[in-house]
Amino acid sequence: MKSRVQELLDKSVSAMISAIEIYNKPDFKYREETFAILAINSWELLLKAKWLKENNNKIRSLYVLEKVKKKNGESSKKLSIKLTDCKNPFTHSLDYLAVKLNEKKVLHTLAKQNIDALREIRDSSVHFYNRNNLFAIRLQEVGTACVKNFVQATKTWFNLDLSKYNFYLMPLAFVNSGSNMKLIELNKEEANLVKYISLFDAANDPNSEFSFSVNIELNYSKSKAKEALDVQITNQPDAIKIQLTEEQLKDKYPLIYEKLTIRCKNRYTDFKLNNKYHAIRKPLHGNPKYSYLRKLDPDNPKSSKQWRFSEAIFTELDKRYTLS
Repeated sequence: MKSRVQELLDKSVSAMISAIEIYNKPDFKYREETFAILAINSWELLLKAKWLKENNNKIRSLYVLEKVKKKNGESSKKLSIKLTDCKNPFTHSLDYLAVKLNEKKVLHTLAKQNIDALREIRDSSVHFYNRNNLFAIRLQEVGTACVKNFVQATKTWFNLDLSKYNFYLMPLAFVNSGSNMKLIELNKEEANLVKYISLFDAANDPNSEFSFSVNIELNYSKSKAKEALDVQITNQPDAIKIQLTEEQLKDKYPLIYEKLTIRCKNRYTDFKLNNKYHAIRKPLHGNPKYSYLRKLDPDNPKSSKQWRFSEAIFTELDKRYTLS
């Protein structure tokens, strides 16, 4: 018979596999929300398995205790197990276990912060709804780190090798494309969620095994493999060409400088067109996540150029300005 620790661990892995499988489906309308719900469930089961292991597999260590009420209504010093409406024991919440394991230096702070952010996404999904694709972008970054942290935690805590599973999330470029990448204005609830997540971005440590979020970029690299294709972005007629159409580029980078500035004026209460704005924006030039330098006449090598910006740039600007 399996121990409670092993049963919880198995359930945790199954929940994470389900979260990834659903996220990676080609067409799933409730993709991000379902991933957040199942991934948080997976982490709660994993933390409970670790908590039990830390407490010699004593199931009582997972139960919430409360003071017994006297006949006169006062609380006594005696403790009893708190029960649900159906008389089952209340178990400690994900938040409680994450805090306690973090205090014991068992759960890495970056992993805890990632869980906190994912829980906010889950709560936003369960108790209301999200309509903006910026939510999908942030979920991609936080969710990828969530999976990475999960694999590392199961290996460190339980010596469990998950390499037999395809534990990865598909790049956003394959999940949302074309007109689906057009974003609408954030409502207040979504803006608050994005701002909350952005607070932790700076905490990432490139030298740590754990992450708060992971930046997803698609790059081309040279390969020595004989079967590798010779692919390059070029005008050479004998090379395989990979390029985005003008329409796809406009979809991915819908904002020219003037439109970006107008959006900032409407989006932030303390925005001014000044050196601060330029100092924030200019370092993002050339980063494909945020900007693209487009030739106004693609067929003319001497054509003037224009910077275009993606909606993702607001994840950086939100850190420096106050949302209206």
